[in-house]
Amino acid sequence: MELDPKTKAKIAYRVSWTSVWGNVLLAAFKLAAGLLAHSSAMVSDAVHSASDVFSTFTVMIGVKLSSRQADADHEYGHERLECIASLLLAALLAVTGLGIGYSGIQKIAQASYGQLEAPGRLALVAAVVSIVCKEAMYWYTRRAAKQTGSSALLADAWHHRSDALSSIGSLIGIWGARMGWPVLDPAVSLVICLFILKVSYDVFRQAVNELTDRSCPAYIEEEMRLSILRQAGVERLDLLRTRQFGTRVYVDVEIAADGDLPLTQAHGIAQRVHDTIEREFPSVKHCMVHVNPISQPETD
Repeated sequence: MELDPKTKAKIAYRVSWTSVWGNVLLAAFKLAAGLLAHSSAMVSDAVHSASDVFSTFTVMIGVKLSSRQADADHEYGHERLECIASLLLAALLAVTGLGIGYSGIQKIAQASYGQLEAPGRLALVAAVVSIVCKEAMYWYTRRAAKQTGSSALLADAWHHRSDALSSIGSLIGIWGARMGWPVLDPAVSLVICLFILKVSYDVFRQAVNELTDRSCPAYIEEEMRLSILRQAGVERLDLLRTRQFGTRVYVDVEIAADGDLPLTQAHGIAQRVHDTIEREFPSVKHCMVHVNPISQPETD
């Protein structure tokens, strides 16, 4: 069942505020652990968690703006504003990742292996706590994203997952540094950088697809095609076009029907097709149906 914009926004705000407070506490804990245990990997991980706070606020703004009703200046609604929020989030992720990678390179380049200090045990504890918390936040946010159909929330969920992956890298680097390879601790920052850049690219690509009227996947269009042809009175499907508009979909359909039917009956066929598509495919915001007449052959 398709949720109304106000319900979607309410769910998004609840999830987002949970993410904000969770990330604030986690970032503070990881930063303290990184400083006390002398772990550059954990400090980088803390910066990543702190960036989640700003990204979540970006999501909240995007959801708020995209849920506004259509007006005279935006007769088709504001759904694409959520895509813009996703683009900003992708940029924020990229900047964060590059900053962490640059910091790691500097530490490796400016110090000899013998001068690098092995991190303390507290950094290991912080890495484990971070992995558990961020993975839980990923699944919590992902569930809400699927429920609301929000691309910005889904992007934020992947931001949590990238943080969990970076914490796994931190755990490996910190453990390796404690075992006698201290260079592994700053080296992990480079791995974290790559993880974050990959997530940034995925978020950016998804947002661009939604902004550029990309068609629905082929399997969805095939399901729509079969649904249309099942409707009584539809003789042929002449055209089916779909385009993504933010998180929603517009559908244009041309069907063929008996040209001798009264206008009211032809309209009824088109209405059934329209209602079926919008009922069976909740992401469809509007379906436009045009009826082409088929001339019946004359009989002697």
